[in-house]
Order: sequence, then C-alpha cells, then structure tokens
Amino acid sequence: MSVHENYRRGRYSVTRLVVHFAFTTKYRRKVFDGHMIGQLREAFESACGKLDCRILEFDGEEDHVHLLIEYPPELSISVLVNNLKSTSSRRVRFLNAHIPRLSKSAALWPRSYFACSAGGATIEALQEYVNGQKTPD
Repeated sequence: MSVHENYRRGRYSVTRLVVHFAFTTKYRRKVFDGHMIGQLREAFESACGKLDCRILEFDGEEDHVHLLIEYPPELSISVLVNNLKSTSSRRVRFLNAHIPRLSKSAALWPRSYFACSAGGATIEALQEYVNGQKTPD
C-alpha cells in the first residue's frame, strides 16, 4: 500500500481516514511538562509506525494531549487507541520514575477517550454534494 498525494491507495481502495483524539490523564492530574510531551510524541510515533499510521499533528498540556492521525481502513479506532495509550504509558513511566502513581494500577490514562472523524469537507458540504446527484430517468 502506498501513500500518494495525501490518499492511501490499496489494491481495491483509495482512502483518506483521519481521526482526532484527545486523551486526558487519569483523574485529570497535571503531570506533563514540555519534556514529557516530547517523550509522548516519540512513543506515539513509534506506535503509529508499527500500525502503518501517520501523526499529522500532536500537542498537549499538563493534563491532556491531542493527536490528529491518518490511519489505514483495516485498523479499528479502539485498537489504535489501545496501542497508543499502552505504548505511551509504558514509555513515560519508564523514563520518569518520579511521576506519582495516579491509581493502584499505575495507569497514566483512564479507559475513556475522545475520538472524532476529521476530513477536508464539512458534513453539510458532503450532504449537499450527495443530495445534488442526479438520479437517472
């Protein structure tokens, strides 16, 4: 599969699937500094590389991060989230032993997440386009 001109071309498909994620820390604790945000970026990039994904944008604050990721059609959002969270949690915990345990399980992230599809056109523009198609007589 190749990526050309922002579209992913497979044997039977051409796709451009992009998702916006927001992950908050467990209990919204303010634990990240700029250095740790960089470590998270590296961990997310590593996870994405293994899943044939690409980070388009990434940044964060003390208690949450945002990611904009392009992903292949065969990859489910839940699998992507689980990989991103587990990889990043392990890496940040390993590199920053001083981070207090946020829970009994030492989880950095809660189970919840925000995910929203992102594309070049608004839903309204797509509705107008589809509605404007001519039905053959």
